[in-house]
Amino acid sequence: MRDEVDGLIEAWRSQRPDVDVSPLEVFSRVSRLARHLDRARRTVFTEHSLETWEFDVLAELRRSGPPYELSPGRLLRATLVTSGTMTNRVDRLAAAGLVRRRPDPADKRGVLVRLTDQGAERIDAALASLVRYEESLLAPMPDDDREQLASLLRCLLAPLDRGPGDPQD
Repeated sequence: MRDEVDGLIEAWRSQRPDVDVSPLEVFSRVSRLARHLDRARRTVFTEHSLETWEFDVLAELRRSGPPYELSPGRLLRATLVTSGTMTNRVDRLAAAGLVRRRPDPADKRGVLVRLTDQGAERIDAALASLVRYEESLLAPMPDDDREQLASLLRCLLAPLDRGPGDPQD
């Protein structure tokens, strides 16, 4: 089985035999796969009237468990955006009725962002559609191969997800 990356690698090896392009065999495939998945996810989210960023914020709230509320600071750390961006996102989600703010009883200056029933219904439906789609992509792959792929990708991703000075797991 060949893919687009095989052709790229052959061309580079022909044109630059002095450079070891073997890392491209992994990372070009990861990059191409990420672009394909991003396009597919946007299609799934659009079917549920969500932008990718909306899915990310709502999913973080939903995964937090009852009462499905977090501080804006926790949301921005989880979604890797600035505080100004998160404020804007929460404003837009609140205007759409998907979240609401309430004062943080533990911090008089703080607020908590809570998933509304409408927000929970939307994220649950979008997640179900996303998982069905992604399962269809993995269907040809045996379970052992899926587990191995997940483990190998974890080895690459975990060090990148750690910030400087974060402890090793």
